[in-house]
Amino acid sequence: MSIDKSWIGKPRNTHEYKDGLNKFLDFAFEHRSLRGRQIKCPCPVCGFGKWQTREKVFEHLIVKPFPENYKVWYWHGEEAVGVGSQAHQTSQIVQDDSTSQHPMVTMLNDAFGVARPDLNEDGDGDEYNIEDGDGDEDNIEDAENKEHNGENVEFYKLLEDGNEQLYEGCTKYSKLSFLISLYHIKCLYRISDKAMTEILKLIKDAFGNAKISNTFYEAKKTINKLGLNYTKIPACPNDCMLYWEEDEDLQECKRCNTSKWSDAKKKKPAKILRYFPLKPRLQRLFMCSKTAQSMQWHASAEKKDSKMRHPRDSEAWKTFDLLHDKFAEDPRNVRLGLAADGFNPFGALRTNYSVWPVVLIPYNRPPWECMKPTSLILSMIIPGEKMPGNNIDVYLQPLIKELKELWYDGVQTLDRFKNEMFTLRAALMWTISDFSGLGNLSGWNVHSKYACPTCNFNTDSYRLKHGGKWYFLGHRRFLERGHKFRLSRAKFNRKVELRDSPAALTGSEILEQLEGINVSFGKELQASKGKRTRRKVVEEDDESGMWRKKSIFFYLPYWESNLLRHNLDVMHIEKNVCDNVLYTLLNETGRSKDNLKARKDLKEMGIRKDLWPDENGRYHPSLFTMSNSMKDIFLRTIKNIRVPDGLSSNISRCVDLKQRKLSGLKSHDCHVLMQQLLPIAIRNVLPDKVTAVLIELSSFFQQLCSKSLSLIELEKLQPRIIITLCHLEMLFPPSFFTIMVHLTCHLVDEAKLGGPVHYRWMYPIERYLGHLKSYVRNKAKSEGSIAEGYVAEEALTFCSRYLEGIETRFNRPPRVDDRPDGNYSTHVDSLFPQMGNSKGAFTVFELSPMEKK
Repeated sequence: MSIDKSWIGKPRNTHEYKDGLNKFLDFAFEHRSLRGRQIKCPCPVCGFGKWQTREKVFEHLIVKPFPENYKVWYWHGEEAVGVGSQAHQTSQIVQDDSTSQHPMVTMLNDAFGVARPDLNEDGDGDEYNIEDGDGDEDNIEDAENKEHNGENVEFYKLLEDGNEQLYEGCTKYSKLSFLISLYHIKCLYRISDKAMTEILKLIKDAFGNAKISNTFYEAKKTINKLGLNYTKIPACPNDCMLYWEEDEDLQECKRCNTSKWSDAKKKKPAKILRYFPLKPRLQRLFMCSKTAQSMQWHASAEKKDSKMRHPRDSEAWKTFDLLHDKFAEDPRNVRLGLAADGFNPFGALRTNYSVWPVVLIPYNRPPWECMKPTSLILSMIIPGEKMPGNNIDVYLQPLIKELKELWYDGVQTLDRFKNEMFTLRAALMWTISDFSGLGNLSGWNVHSKYACPTCNFNTDSYRLKHGGKWYFLGHRRFLERGHKFRLSRAKFNRKVELRDSPAALTGSEILEQLEGINVSFGKELQASKGKRTRRKVVEEDDESGMWRKKSIFFYLPYWESNLLRHNLDVMHIEKNVCDNVLYTLLNETGRSKDNLKARKDLKEMGIRKDLWPDENGRYHPSLFTMSNSMKDIFLRTIKNIRVPDGLSSNISRCVDLKQRKLSGLKSHDCHVLMQQLLPIAIRNVLPDKVTAVLIELSSFFQQLCSKSLSLIELEKLQPRIIITLCHLEMLFPPSFFTIMVHLTCHLVDEAKLGGPVHYRWMYPIERYLGHLKSYVRNKAKSEGSIAEGYVAEEALTFCSRYLEGIETRFNRPPRVDDRPDGNYSTHVDSLFPQMGNSKGAFTVFELSPMEKK
């Protein structure tokens, strides 16, 4: 069947135009009308975005011309019923099946939220269902208008590119799919813009009839139409305020009177917050047919046993559902985590500059997608050069406002999986950061006597007279009543421990402590006040300076009732504990916790007399101190260990056998050392009582970092780590017990509340920050480079889900392909599976019965 469209270009006062227009209206109302009464008006004023009656559409298209380039009546049913098949066969957009679609058409539908009536839940071909189901035409029209977001013109232009062949006779690529595939290769392999321009010129010279852009700049403008924008919000250079909402037109800060501009003539703001709106990014997760179903995994996936493998299995998640049952009724409502940390975008070129991205994590998705870089959402880029510190709340205002709107009102969203409109809501579960970042987000002073946010004002600490720092002991009070360590005096601090363990505070109790705290944000206003406050806390032990602000998160209506608000980061805690252990064992100058000052502090405290220094400052080595021969064995063991590919970096490069040192250890190196290598390396070096305690500490981190956690095992793990800490108190000097060592006693309780640590630690965030750092091409505009790079890659990540036949971030093979070749049998033993390819020469031998056992 073919439709005559020659009337489109004729004058609007002719009979041919009017007859053709009536035939168009007959066709549109037959195949794509709303309740048989309205269709989308294609006139230049309505732009396919408004539903109108037949009379209105006829009137509009008599007054204004019919769009000449609207040759395939996509929005009026032509593609859905297979008419105009000749044009479609030419462009290879629609196959013989009337309901099949080219991936580029599907991608455009998902990007712009165009509903497909042929894929609704009932399968009857009607329009998608509105949530309330009352059939109110005004509500339906509003939902449809929201669905297009005022971007119908861009959609139509991209649809034309998607239908246009790359060159005459090309059946594999359209103009749009070729550009997207080429741009994807550029991002995947980090090819420069200049190189891409030269490649485009070469292709255009080789294929003169190819319809491609002359420069990569032009190609990028086409692809960026598929992306989501960000907003620039000017900020006070002293972090006092944002120039937004009612303060948008101010010319200077209303608190410190600093000018808004760095260049008033050019209207160049002194500081700019780049904010990436959350609502459209959450909407796209449901509008995309590739991700809509996975956003409901947490509710639809079967739970096989009682173990915790995902935050949905945690007590904090379940309690949130019980307290907010209306929110929990729809599994499509999104639970988010917030992560914040700073990094230096210039590498070694400049060390005193810190950019702070804020990243959101949608926890609705399954474990194999949840923490991937492609799932993370960049929320904002807080500019440098100094870290925001306590003033981070100033920059979080737009996000908190949007989270409140998503909680109370939600946003109308098209669910592509069910093909229906629904009200999307979202809630913030907790924050993720390093320990200093936790202090910035929560407002608790983490650099003082009461540094532990869980113990709060019950933190047991003591300031070392000679070491000059706070140390945190008193772990015996976490033991059960009647434990023998509680009555032991000589092995600890010469006192009996009868206190109960401190209880974690609820949100209501924290709000009571925050009553009367008034904070003025801004670096200039806080500089002198901060010095006086720190001196007061150190010298007088006053509790008034501990809360530096009421966290902005408490303005979220549900934050007070959340069981877990700010996570302790296992990654940084494990690294600091590992550093303390390694450098103390190796007695490295400047980094060991066992030194002359530590021995003088032991004498000052009157404990462990055998370790006191003499009048000349000489002292006996400790039980855990390695001799040079022990260091050689220990370091040689670490250097010669061979691990499976991908388990860790090459740790042997960090070993210096000549100077008997370990240097350059990264966080993951410490992770592998602490859990896997340290128990092996110390086994034949240190005394048994030291080895047993350190192996127990390694075992604790190994069990805590398991991918699945059992509440029964966690109940056993908590007393084990407390006993381990008590044993460490008997062995190591007080200077060993920094705040990071103390925080290990709270990690099990947080695992009970939040689930596996893999969803709540900084490893995926740190890797993601490194990826953001690679966007910095223009050193003079680092924040702008990151923002533009993120928006471009966000669009490509979305597009790559629809690319077929090329390598993308979602189908690329692993770096090492260990799938067995044809020589291996298909039988897989449960204990020794026959997987992997041999590399180089190999030998065959049989295990003895003892080795098998």
